[in-house]
Amino acid sequence: MKKIIFCVALATGSLCAHAQSKKELLTEVTRLKAELEELKKPKPVNVTTEFDKTSYGFGVLMATSLKSQGADSLDQHLFMAGLRDVLANKPLLVQRQEAMAVCQNYVTQVTEMKNTKRKEESQAFLEANGKKAGITTTASGLQYQITTAGSGRKPGPTDRVTVHYTGRLIDGTMFDSSVERGQPATFGVNQVISGWTEALQLMTEGSKWVLYIPAELGYGERGAGADIPPHSALIFDVELIKVN
Repeated sequence: MKKIIFCVALATGSLCAHAQSKKELLTEVTRLKAELEELKKPKPVNVTTEFDKTSYGFGVLMATSLKSQGADSLDQHLFMAGLRDVLANKPLLVQRQEAMAVCQNYVTQVTEMKNTKRKEESQAFLEANGKKAGITTTASGLQYQITTAGSGRKPGPTDRVTVHYTGRLIDGTMFDSSVERGQPATFGVNQVISGWTEALQLMTEGSKWVLYIPAELGYGERGAGADIPPHSALIFDVELIKVN
């Protein structure tokens, strides 16, 4: 009987110890998770000294370059690991030659996807816009809407004109504006994109039109700098002030 009581007491003690051990383990796991979440939080960044600005500046320039190449959706954890390994002279998980090949392939694929999407969006916009009241579409695909009808001269292909204009992408982003600068622009009719050349010769002095220009009549598959991506349809508010 005493032996049975002893065994029961021993088993009860083991269970209590196991429960205590499990409770402590769960507490430790919870603590470690909290520490991990704390480590994931971005640390405050202070840029005060010239060296601070230089260090941060290199990050800005590198990220800007990556973003312009369509590589802004990278795994930031692995990206930072690659930076650390190179700077610390650690063995690389991907060698430089292979890195160049895979990165170039990635940029090419992303660029093609973005160009295809932008081209489809531009075409869809122009198709829908061409069905609206007041929109005229020419044989070339140029679309325009007359907001103010002028009564002056029409320019010819070799004339120079003075205009006010504001240019926007189809999402509304403004990329250029003589109105914002407060200074009208003067140029030759045949010295601008073909959509403008065609539209200007249809306008009369004093006219205000909204032009909807397909990419083929604008900057095409190359775009223009950082402001006008490839395959972009463009919208211009144009006032023909004078034929020179």
